[in-house]
Amino acid sequence: MNEAAPAPTPAPAPRRARVRAPELIGKGGWINTGGKDLKLADFRGRTLILDFWTFCCINCLHVLDELRELEEKHRDTVVIIGVHSPKFVHEAEHQAVVDAVERYGVHHPVLDDPELATWKQYAVRAWPTLVVIDPEGYIVGQHAGEGHAHAIARLVEELEAEHAEKGTLRRGDGPYVAPEPVATDLRFPGKALVLPSGNVLVSDSTRHQLVELAADGESVVRRIGSGERGFGPDAFSEPQGLALLPDGRVVVADTVNHALRVLDPATGAVETVAGTGRQWWQGSPTAGPAREVDLSSPWDVAWWRGRVWIAMAGVHQLWTWDPETDTVGVAAGTTNEGLVDGPAAEAWFAQPSGLAAAGERLWIADSETSALRYVEPAADGAGYLIKTAVGSGLFDFGHRDGAAEQALLQHPLGVTALPDGSVAVCDTYNHALRRYDPASGEVSTLATDLREPSDAVLVGEDILVVESARHRLTRLRLPEEAVRVESVAHRTRRAATEVAPGTLRLDVVFQAPAGQKLDDRYGPSTRLQVSSTPPELLAEGAGQGTDLFRELVLADGVAEGVLHVSAMAASCDDDPANEYPACHMHQQDWGVPVRVTPGGATRLPLVLAGLDA
Repeated sequence: MNEAAPAPTPAPAPRRARVRAPELIGKGGWINTGGKDLKLADFRGRTLILDFWTFCCINCLHVLDELRELEEKHRDTVVIIGVHSPKFVHEAEHQAVVDAVERYGVHHPVLDDPELATWKQYAVRAWPTLVVIDPEGYIVGQHAGEGHAHAIARLVEELEAEHAEKGTLRRGDGPYVAPEPVATDLRFPGKALVLPSGNVLVSDSTRHQLVELAADGESVVRRIGSGERGFGPDAFSEPQGLALLPDGRVVVADTVNHALRVLDPATGAVETVAGTGRQWWQGSPTAGPAREVDLSSPWDVAWWRGRVWIAMAGVHQLWTWDPETDTVGVAAGTTNEGLVDGPAAEAWFAQPSGLAAAGERLWIADSETSALRYVEPAADGAGYLIKTAVGSGLFDFGHRDGAAEQALLQHPLGVTALPDGSVAVCDTYNHALRRYDPASGEVSTLATDLREPSDAVLVGEDILVVESARHRLTRLRLPEEAVRVESVAHRTRRAATEVAPGTLRLDVVFQAPAGQKLDDRYGPSTRLQVSSTPPELLAEGAGQGTDLFRELVLADGVAEGVLHVSAMAASCDDDPANEYPACHMHQQDWGVPVRVTPGGATRLPLVLAGLDA
């Protein structure tokens, strides 16, 4: 009897080459390890997640919060390591990193990498970036930006099952060692407000409370909030901005809860007036009933022109809450990160973090552009205009007094309107209080040797400065003349990418996480926007499109600049049995310094999300 020949065995799908994770090195050493230095070998048998972050970056702070649940759920099989990679000069100071780790409740080891050694080893290009390393020490995933916790959690579960079966999984306690608690009345306070009683209300951010101090700015009268991170009538999560309403109540920017709360000082009662407790994502509503619209890291608030204006740091915009109609909506900004003036709807901000109303102007501390900016009504009364008083962009900062067009700040977080029409600026990373005088167009220094000042309020002829990293309020007398300091200018420390003249291929690498697929039910699922500083850098290729690749043409005669790239991709769970699949938004902005040189790269790859199985 004849038998049919057996069907040929299909060749196995080719596997991508496995990449061994480079060693973790950083001149600043380790934090949260009890003084122990760690090596990659110490994590063998565990899934390792590297979180490349810098403490100025709001997206990095979002990722810290996203990872909390995963960190707790897989505590015996997963180790998260923060790799602190500074942007600003101040962030390269070791004590500043130690402070930030406590300030933001980082409960895992952190490698202080001030010279970006590990950043370069892992070819990281953006803050934040997450790298997943399997229990055998191989890189299996990389994600730039925020919003990837779901995909990483799924990958962690797959690795856990795979390596448990192989016998290469090791369970146990992680290397985290909590620092010793320090007894102070305030712990990294954020913002302050003088109450009608003359007392001072302070957002005690790291302890998730509001603290009322006597008029001396020192004696504690009462604490408001449980002191535990939460979202309820007796709980806050890293509150920041405070503003007085006309009726005497206080609006609180409950930053990590993505909400506005209102405190009645007479009773101590707290209610939520805006936000859902969820973070806003692209595609979510940007206006509507206040308690039905998601917000994103509101950092400061101010009462101006009949509304509460909100510095929405998480999306680089200004929003407003109208108590009369009980609605919120976008007032200025496009969500693109940068410094662009003009009509409010077209302006770009970069992490606005401080607000101060003064007559027909609302002053803004635009922290990531190290800029002092303002909103004012348009001359024709139709809408608002955004203008810049001090600052030039994302990558130039320092401490320089003089004419505003050449003066420099470094990541300011607070602004205070002064009686003479000038503005005090809490120049946070310069540890200074600065002053801008619109009448003369001059910037001067009022005080130095402060420690991360984040806000200031007027008390009579004095100014009370919130010295956040000294955990106190410091009283200063406003001098008649400013004290000048030696000028210092800086640019961001990241090395420029050398690119060849002419055509540059931009590729944003995105692969939908396992178990998901691109969501194109309502049109294109991806978006790419490209611009440059200076604009003349790009002869062709600027603008918005739906492909995650672009042929850019670099203009002749422009030797260097910054490419601003914003990419977005939408994916949904790929399970036919699931009638209501969960959908996910992946988004990241890059500012890539480039230098045009013969022999440079002709392709610029940027990883939005990708997995190497």
